[in-house]
Amino acid sequence: MHMFKINEDYLKLPGSYLFSAIGKKVAAYEEEHPEQSVIRLGIGDVTQPLAPAIIDALHGAVEEMAHAETFHGYAPDLGYEFLRTAMAEKDYKDRGCDIKADEIFISDGAKCDSGNIQEIFAKDNRIAVCDPVYPVYVDTNVMAGRTGTYNADTETWSDVIYMPCTKETNFAPELPKETPDIIYLCFPNNPTGSTITKPQLQEWVDYANKNGAVIIYDAAYEAYISEEDVPHTIYECDGARTCAIELRSFSKNAGFTGVRLGAAVVPKDLKCGDVMLHALWARRHGTKYNGAPYIVQKAGEAVYSEAGRTQLGEQVAYYMKNAGIIYDGLKSAGYNVSGGVNAPYIWLETPKGMTSWQFFDHLLEHAGVVGTPGSGFGPSGEGYFRLTAFGSYENTVAAISRIKEI
Repeated sequence: MHMFKINEDYLKLPGSYLFSAIGKKVAAYEEEHPEQSVIRLGIGDVTQPLAPAIIDALHGAVEEMAHAETFHGYAPDLGYEFLRTAMAEKDYKDRGCDIKADEIFISDGAKCDSGNIQEIFAKDNRIAVCDPVYPVYVDTNVMAGRTGTYNADTETWSDVIYMPCTKETNFAPELPKETPDIIYLCFPNNPTGSTITKPQLQEWVDYANKNGAVIIYDAAYEAYISEEDVPHTIYECDGARTCAIELRSFSKNAGFTGVRLGAAVVPKDLKCGDVMLHALWARRHGTKYNGAPYIVQKAGEAVYSEAGRTQLGEQVAYYMKNAGIIYDGLKSAGYNVSGGVNAPYIWLETPKGMTSWQFFDHLLEHAGVVGTPGSGFGPSGEGYFRLTAFGSYENTVAAISRIKEI
């Protein structure tokens, strides 16, 4: 009998998505221990409500949709100009970067863009990723058939170039020995919370231009940068316009995890021969995507208002206060910890030779605290664990108290 075929590259993916696996474990624990309150510091989801300026913008946009003369249907392919112009001015021009509004593509989040962007590249391109790494970068390339075969013993893919980020390198990657075609970088980093300086990032830009590679730069956490020498965008580096695509997110800087808004920046100087990647992404974007809602894009515009920036600065400070509580609390309890300075993530070594998942089970069972096993982010994450600062202040204090008790 004739039978349709499936994309067998999906079958290569080992297990379920990391955070789905965590969710199942936590659900099973809660069912068995209904008396125990569970504090979740695992998934990087925000907990503070949307800022007043954003709520006002949402209400205003909803009211516009109620009247024929101000109603909005399909969004423009690139996104509304009012939002793209605000981003071009505040995120780039104010930092001395040459990015124009028509080089910014509005989307419904950086996660989608980080998975979709690889569609404009040939299947035989080799990718290089930090190790540990945000799983979406690798998994979406697996789905596209770009990663080769999986080795269950080493938990690596044959055609992926891994760039270990270890304690010895301050959890920053070193230039790869093999030459990749596509390099994924995320700073401030998820999951380790590490950063690199502008001169260090310039080395990556120079390397990519010299070797004909493109950098996919995930800047989702730039709002949390507190140190002066840490770049907020890759376009602060000379030559980045010819080698880098940047992904922006409203999830962590503005609490839009449930609202959904992001952007991809594709400079028109970025080319493969005579072909502009901007044109390819514009074609893909226009064909497969109908745009973030007008209401949401108006909320995004409010992020750049004077009131919005003030209110969101206070929200970032709230989460970074939590990060300090986690960092200091774990340090005083004898843990080896890093991160938590320019990022809302704390990266700690698991104690007493425990594996990452053993420590996950230990914390859940004895403290009712949920984190993320480092091994879920790649082989170099084994023996480490991630906690996020996105919980409430009260839960963060309680979680650290519980961890200290065990």
